[in-house]
Amino acid sequence: MSDRAVYQTPFYYQFLIGVLKPLYRLQVWRRSHKRDNYQQEVAQRFGKQYPPRPAITGHSNKGVIWCHAVSLGETNTVAPLLDALLASGYQIWLTNTTQTGFARGASRFADAIAQNRMSHSYVPVDTPTVIETFLTHVQPIAALFVETELWANILTKLAEHQIPSILVNGRLSASSFKSYQKIGAVSSSMMKNLALIIAQDSDSAKRFRQLGADSAQIRVAGSLKWVINTPKIDVEAIDSDNLAVDAKDASAQIPSKKNALAKKNALAKAFAIADRPVWVAASTHNGEEETALSLHQQLLSQTALANTLLIIVPRHPERFDEVAALIEKTGLTMARRSFDEAINADTQVYLADSMGEMMTWYTLANVALVGGSLVDIGGHNPVEPASVATPIIMGRHTQSCQSVVDKLAEVGALYQPNNQFYRPMTINSSNECAKSTVNHQYGTDSTDDIALIYKQLEAWLSDLPLATQAGQAGETITVQQQAVLTRQLAMIEDVIERYYPKNLGQEIL
Repeated sequence: MSDRAVYQTPFYYQFLIGVLKPLYRLQVWRRSHKRDNYQQEVAQRFGKQYPPRPAITGHSNKGVIWCHAVSLGETNTVAPLLDALLASGYQIWLTNTTQTGFARGASRFADAIAQNRMSHSYVPVDTPTVIETFLTHVQPIAALFVETELWANILTKLAEHQIPSILVNGRLSASSFKSYQKIGAVSSSMMKNLALIIAQDSDSAKRFRQLGADSAQIRVAGSLKWVINTPKIDVEAIDSDNLAVDAKDASAQIPSKKNALAKKNALAKAFAIADRPVWVAASTHNGEEETALSLHQQLLSQTALANTLLIIVPRHPERFDEVAALIEKTGLTMARRSFDEAINADTQVYLADSMGEMMTWYTLANVALVGGSLVDIGGHNPVEPASVATPIIMGRHTQSCQSVVDKLAEVGALYQPNNQFYRPMTINSSNECAKSTVNHQYGTDSTDDIALIYKQLEAWLSDLPLATQAGQAGETITVQQQAVLTRQLAMIEDVIERYYPKNLGQEIL
């Protein structure tokens, strides 16, 4: 086993965590005491009770890997990597911080949990005694942390136990970097206690080095956001009343261009909207639905786009009724998915207030506006619509997925008003000159951005062959980027082999 140095967490951090621990428990109570799983959450966060460890079988005995994914986005991002580790013979202990992340982990890995190949809990609070209890119970051979979620005491305890900790899909934005700089001693201890940092891009790698990581600890491998588990869409499962599509998770599969277009056409026919331009505002947050509805009203005012359909998919289920009321205030005709209401010829807005069907809406749409980007959330994953050949529009707030956004923009699959990499598609079209003018302008503020977004939305919906070509470019680059999963998996196994050179492939603990 490797014998790495342990870098102790500064005393002031440990003192502060100790002071904040009861306040954190109060925060958990306020957020979740009305939910059924409150007692479970508290017990797991504070080391009182955990589910059993994953079962070790004769043909699957490589040991348990602990993976921490903060919320929904990180859980979705790391899911294909966890699938690959499970397939390689490892067991997984998955932890989450947020309730949305926990719910997603429970549903996404329901089969693996039922088969005792994976265990699932909330993350322990960052105090030494709770972490010690957690590690004694789980006995992990390695720990994975997704993107930027790091806790100093946890990393110190892992180092003391000589358990390698790996930051996977590591991303450090300029704003996060400044925050970590303010606690320089704590950040330095965390960087040095990590066995490996797998960075998404060179900018993040540079910032990790500036925080105290050694160059030998860092690898640049690309973003796991390129690797998604595209749900199977059973078009035949849609009946005449537009009831549910089978959108359960399946193994990762990126359809061919022919299949993607065929699915789009089949879905449009099944929903009785084959002759209508369709766009989706997906994973929207407060403030974004108003913008989408305003854009839609502008589109409907044009004779050529008067029959356009907008599908709105709010990010959080608790906002479904709020968004429905917002749509009603506009006077636009609405149908709701949760009410099994059909899309009629006069339906102008379809509220997709359901869970697990996002890929259906991305496939159905001619253009996708990806949320979390018009307001300062960081932007949700644009690879999902790109994987089904749907062109993408995003606002300026894409710091959570900027490297992916830039690559999609460079091939013309994603439009972002302030993106210097954007290269528009050009085909023989009467609108070609106008598109070129629009796409090379940049907004100086959010108002300018919305005006430019409208022009791009109008351009694509008015020229669906152009939109199709842009979508296909996104699908092509998505396929090309799939090797990132293999690279990150190999790097993880290399670390495990260095720590356990005589036991790789055997039961370690």
